[in-house]
Amino acid sequence: MLDQKIKPSFIVKYLDQYVIGQDDAKKILAVAVYAHYRKIEKSQHDNVEMAKSNVLLIGPSGTGKTLVCETLSRVLDVPFVTADATSLAQTRYVNEEIEAILQRLLDKADGNVGRAQHGIVFIDEIDKLKATDGQPRSVSGASVQHALLKIMEGSPVKLRDAQYLDTTNILFICGGAFVGLEDIMAKTHGYGFIATSDDDDNQNILDRLNSRVKPTDLFEYGLIPEFTGRLPIIARFQDLSRDMLVRIMTEPRNCIYNQFREIFRNEGVELSVDQRVFQQISDLAIEYRTGARSLRGLFEELITPILFVVPDDPGVQKVEITSLFTEPAFTRKP
Repeated sequence: MLDQKIKPSFIVKYLDQYVIGQDDAKKILAVAVYAHYRKIEKSQHDNVEMAKSNVLLIGPSGTGKTLVCETLSRVLDVPFVTADATSLAQTRYVNEEIEAILQRLLDKADGNVGRAQHGIVFIDEIDKLKATDGQPRSVSGASVQHALLKIMEGSPVKLRDAQYLDTTNILFICGGAFVGLEDIMAKTHGYGFIATSDDDDNQNILDRLNSRVKPTDLFEYGLIPEFTGRLPIIARFQDLSRDMLVRIMTEPRNCIYNQFREIFRNEGVELSVDQRVFQQISDLAIEYRTGARSLRGLFEELITPILFVVPDDPGVQKVEITSLFTEPAFTRKP
């Protein structure tokens, strides 16, 4: 199942190459997926049934939830698909949509049922299934939660061509921004006392416990208890700071700056973008409140007029960009 070199620390180091920040969330996810696949190995070897622990990711839009899951699937070399909870809620045929998600997982596994049954399904915007319009539970949202329960726990699902896919060992990761959850958490009573020894740092323990998202918080938010029970592991993603947004554009192996430097290099041109430019782009992204989602669009908007003219001008040797608000400098070959 898992290569023996793949341990939680190895997974985190791999994620660090592509995902900036979110250190606590990366560690929680690394341990969760490691334990998940080790449980599968144990159950297959010893014929012992072991409970599955699906994962809930909570954090603002654009903080890297989908990126982390995609990167996890690469390091684990397992099939991976994403789905949108809002799309599930808007259809009259929820079960058919769920079957379509699993069919895509099978397609990602090139039709190999065994591989597909050890894949990962990421369902985003799960918080959109919350109660709406003052109702205790939104009808569509609750029905989708109920429909997801069975496959998240594990059951055979009939796909096209009469094939069956057993979801028992598929890891389900749900994500959402959960806007307003902090207010609910602030109202709930924290742990005022816990039995600890004199050697323990009591306050640190209490702070860690009180920062946890409790099942009751999710109930009040609008998730049904049964659905919350299928997501025992919770990882929280934090807002991205200006410095983190700059690092996202410049540090990962496949960052957008490196991608365009390579494109210009293929044209025989050196691209140099000042750190100030990335800071200005980050400021705009923060103002738009989109996290990292708008970084690529803003950077490409900057590069587009330059890349339009450079391929037609063989005399250009270097392009330097020092600000979003000044024209780029072109250095020509001698």
